[in-house]
Amino acid sequence: MLTFNSYLVLSAFVHSTLGLIQTPNFAADVIRTQQLEASWDATIEKRDDVPAGYVAPPYYPTPKGGWVGSWTDSYAKAAKVVANMTLAEKVNLTSGTGLLMGPCVGNTGSALRFGIPNLCLQDSALGIAATDNATAFPAGITTGATFNKALMYARGYALGEEARGKGVNIQLGPTIGPLGRKPRGGRGWEGFGADPVLQGFGGSETIKGMQANGVIATVKHFIGNEQEMYRMDIPPHGLMKAISSNIDDRTLHELYAWPFMDAIKVGVGAVMTSYNDVNGSACSQNSKLINGILKDEFGFQGLVMTDWLAQIGGVSSALAGLDMAMPGDGNTPLLGLAYWAYDLSTSVLNGTVPLERLNDMVTRIVATWYQFGQDQDYPLPNFSANTADPTGPCYPGALISPTCVTNEYVNVQGNHASVARNISREGITLLKNDNNTLPLSTQAVLKIFGSEAQNNPAGMNACNQRSCDTGILGMGWGSGTANYPYLDAPIDAIKRKAANVTYYSSDSFPSGITALSGDIAIVFINSDSGENQYTVEGNHGDRDASGLVSWHNGDALVQAAAAKYATVIVVVHTVGPIVVEPWINLPSVKSLVFAHLPGQEAGNSLTDILFGDYSPSGHLPYSIPVAESDYPSSIGIVGFEFFQVQDTFSEGLYIDYRYLNKNGITPRYAFGHGLSYTTFSKSSITLTAVTPLSTLPPARAAKGSTPVYSTAIPPASEVAWPTGFSAIWRYLYPYLDDPASISSAINFTYPVGYQTTPQPAPAAGGDEGGNPALWDVMFTLSVTVTNTGSVAGKDTVMAFVQYPSDSSYDTPIIQLRDFEKTDTLAPQGSQTLTLSLTRRDLSVWDTTKQNWVIPVSSSEPFVFWVGNSTANLTIACESLSKACSAGRPSPVV
Repeated sequence: MLTFNSYLVLSAFVHSTLGLIQTPNFAADVIRTQQLEASWDATIEKRDDVPAGYVAPPYYPTPKGGWVGSWTDSYAKAAKVVANMTLAEKVNLTSGTGLLMGPCVGNTGSALRFGIPNLCLQDSALGIAATDNATAFPAGITTGATFNKALMYARGYALGEEARGKGVNIQLGPTIGPLGRKPRGGRGWEGFGADPVLQGFGGSETIKGMQANGVIATVKHFIGNEQEMYRMDIPPHGLMKAISSNIDDRTLHELYAWPFMDAIKVGVGAVMTSYNDVNGSACSQNSKLINGILKDEFGFQGLVMTDWLAQIGGVSSALAGLDMAMPGDGNTPLLGLAYWAYDLSTSVLNGTVPLERLNDMVTRIVATWYQFGQDQDYPLPNFSANTADPTGPCYPGALISPTCVTNEYVNVQGNHASVARNISREGITLLKNDNNTLPLSTQAVLKIFGSEAQNNPAGMNACNQRSCDTGILGMGWGSGTANYPYLDAPIDAIKRKAANVTYYSSDSFPSGITALSGDIAIVFINSDSGENQYTVEGNHGDRDASGLVSWHNGDALVQAAAAKYATVIVVVHTVGPIVVEPWINLPSVKSLVFAHLPGQEAGNSLTDILFGDYSPSGHLPYSIPVAESDYPSSIGIVGFEFFQVQDTFSEGLYIDYRYLNKNGITPRYAFGHGLSYTTFSKSSITLTAVTPLSTLPPARAAKGSTPVYSTAIPPASEVAWPTGFSAIWRYLYPYLDDPASISSAINFTYPVGYQTTPQPAPAAGGDEGGNPALWDVMFTLSVTVTNTGSVAGKDTVMAFVQYPSDSSYDTPIIQLRDFEKTDTLAPQGSQTLTLSLTRRDLSVWDTTKQNWVIPVSSSEPFVFWVGNSTANLTIACESLSKACSAGRPSPVV
């Protein structure tokens, strides 16, 4: 999503240069919008060709919602309302009111006759953005590093409590795309890690927690948004089309869509499309992705929205399955122009957008509103994302606006600081700890180096959406951020904890230091990234300039400290992997701690680990390579190309550890690596068959019924301006100046492949997430974990699948399929964990059958590897014999 302070400047420029005046809407505006869309549609035909084999086939019409049993009651309620709505009311709910035209980052119109207010959509995935008195939670990548499903849920629940407390109807999170294909990618830190299963559990647990509060969660970004540079159509639309992520069908299903299946399975209410194209077709109007995969194959029952200003067509996006346009503006905001709103009214009246498509759009929105009980005393927004003042313009995007109470300063933090601290602490990943250097004594003589240990001297929220790298890095930058209510800096927490601390805040090693015997140096370094609307230290969202190297000459600072001190501890706050080779093997560097992105509790969570109040239990949610060149060249940041940048996912399934394993490349630290202050053993391993294996899942059930409405085009008078109505300029309304003049479209050219006859029900579908049999448990793994050390701690057990050796499908050597974490175990304490392996976990996507297929073998088994990283697989269990054993050679070099 974009931020829009800059658009206020754009608005003033447009107003002064074009001489636009405040008028009621807006027959001329309709014409201008249609001209802009026609011009853009012509321009986007000029693009570099998508490589052969990567296609976005048409898939029409949009499957209607309401056929899944768990949504039946909500759809029944919605159908009664929608059947009695006017055309204006229907259009109002599908269309945003425009940039800066309401308190939230996105606002729909209302249908007040039915008690439906303007719906408030608000960032972000780690907190309630652009407001106060809310928690700045640890980022998704930190949460993923906990490998703790209970904490993932707890964070989601706390986010949902805060969103509801602020009056947010639709919270714009969690983020599960990007998946982390590109280590340099700008927004990987918003998600949970570079693995679809880790992303899937992180996303689904977050969604369950959020929606338990009645908040509608939005899973994003669907799909293939793995690079920030060139992600958008360059305004004014027509210079260059958004980057095309070219993804083959199997890779799409087994990697990038996998976590979205999990999100839909647990009933997520909203899906946000990404800015980029997939296989040459914009995600906001890619009929195969929205109609074919999301709504038909995955059985998604909620609403599909655009990312902000990602809509590039009106009729085209409606037919392709889009349900809500955000923030509502057309290709240039703050002009009062839209692809939908009044233009959607026109398109329904002239028949270019079928009435049944509009009915399905608004039914999905209203049903989702009912599904989460928002008809029952749900609060209205009590904050403004536009100002921190108590009063101000109701519609700051307008030249003239009435004044409103803008902020009530409602404190929604509750006890969430403890949730944030638990996650930040448990995500901390100890990668190296020679000679048991950690934990530290509170009496140790500590020398602290690096500006990264302190708060930004200009203020913790000084940079808009954290778009600078000054001081402690608690989150990346962009719309996925929140304001800090406070930021507990590491240096402050260390000084509270230890008796003898000296801090050198420079990123250059100070001269004249004498290191005494017993001194311990702690060096703080970081690496930042974020969203593309900001450029930070030459990085355009992605780490395109910095690469996988610590910022502010962090490597040199570590090297200098290591040359002076006998004991050096390196603490890294980072959005993703960095290469540590310049110093990791120096004799003085005893310990390496990855604290990821800790949010507001950066200091306390870190000292909890450094001084041994808790044993570290985090694990890497990605691999750390020896060199960036260890990755395939195809996952690099793609540079400029005329008309359209092509980003071809030619590595297919082989990203992160999958690629390293396939090519026999040993990383510096493997996916899942993480040390503890104690030790654990695993015993009583039992593999139990639950469901007999079969190549194909059982046939799906037929779809249930969906709402049926009148097919009669509504009277044009339903979108006439109400008598005496006072319009706000630039606010997007559904009304037309002369609706009676709209005539049927005679020569409208529909998209290639458009049809009105429903497609055959996909075999892989059948319920939310797909065929429900995909979640049938085929095997369970039971493992008893015992703390064999001397301090209390937690251990994580991961299950990886290795496919039968005679399978005809090319599969990665091992793939994560489940994980569980123990409670805190006292010394000699034990806990039995159960991990599950579902039909989907054992399946591959067959592009010919268009179904999930288990490559069943009568002679070769699946091997289920149990361990706590891809480099530490300690036990193997075979599917045929059910035997489990230790000491078997790892399949990973």
